[in-house]
Amino acid sequence: MRVTVERAALLRSLGHVHRVVERRNTIPILSNVLLRADESGLQLKATDLDIEVTETVPADVVDAGATTVPAHVIYDIVRKLPEGAQVSLETGSDSGQMTIRSGRSRFSLGALPEGDFPDLAAGELPHGFTLAAADLKRLIDKTQFAISTEETRYYLNGIYLHTLEAEGSLKMRAVATDGHRLARVEMEAPDGSRGMPGIIVPRKAVAEIQKLVDDGGDSVEIELSPAKIRLRFASGVTLISKLIDGTFPDYQRVIPTGNDKRLTVEREPFAKAVDRVSTISSERGRAVKLGLQEGRLALSVNNPDSGSATEELDVDYEAASLDIGFNARYLLDITSQLEGDTALFKLADPGSPTVIQDRDGAAALYVLMPMRV
Repeated sequence: MRVTVERAALLRSLGHVHRVVERRNTIPILSNVLLRADESGLQLKATDLDIEVTETVPADVVDAGATTVPAHVIYDIVRKLPEGAQVSLETGSDSGQMTIRSGRSRFSLGALPEGDFPDLAAGELPHGFTLAAADLKRLIDKTQFAISTEETRYYLNGIYLHTLEAEGSLKMRAVATDGHRLARVEMEAPDGSRGMPGIIVPRKAVAEIQKLVDDGGDSVEIELSPAKIRLRFASGVTLISKLIDGTFPDYQRVIPTGNDKRLTVEREPFAKAVDRVSTISSERGRAVKLGLQEGRLALSVNNPDSGSATEELDVDYEAASLDIGFNARYLLDITSQLEGDTALFKLADPGSPTVIQDRDGAAALYVLMPMRV
């Protein structure tokens, strides 16, 4: 193999693919990135057996061929080369080595044969549709913070993506929950998504998609089956991921519909006040108490070890007085996702879940379980 490629293009592509490679691997080939040169350019591929990322970059191919080299090492080498440099990649008859040349720099890396590199074959993906990159980004950004990290409930370790009929039209919904809070965002379902199975996209794949969608062009082609999903970005990157094999719980049951106490508060002043008073809270508890009376909200934190804090805000609230506690960090996570100037809280009692939205009927809805205070 003998190929020359621009440093900027190679670095950008290595940046996309090397992230899926775990730094510690018991299987040596999984530490490597596959480099394949042919008439289409230089293809790069990396996998951890659950996710596979592929990208092809323009290159001057003198001799076609393929090899695999340590992903993080080649990424660091190319990152440290000067801007505007041309990078030459060569393997000789001894395929156990690859030589990288750029200017006066020369590196020799141990290589493993491409035949050993696993292929995460997608198989049959019967459902396909195209989604605007901005819509995919929104579905992920507004739900991923609520993904559970508790491995025992593995079916909550991802975002549940599905379609359903609501208000007379087909909607696509993304839902995530960790049992303490729930995030649900919906949009008009794209053409071709009707009849797709409900799928759970795992946390690591969500994180990769979130990064790729930022510089992935205007639209994303999505194909899926109950077991796998493939996303083709307009930038030329393809990501294939296995899906979580489990049943997402019936989240509709935990979204309360009868909460009749309505609190409307200026979003930014509220978030800053929560942040200030929670400075006193203990790392373990992080509970902040909301004391509600007509037209007034008192935020308070009591920590036997470090003291207490209170702050009052003028709010729109006309129901009976209510004291309810929430995890301060969860409150801040949710308010940071709201888009409007105000936040609407629909409350019932100190022991029941609360619904939080920008306004009635907003596309994003959040449910937060209270804490004892």
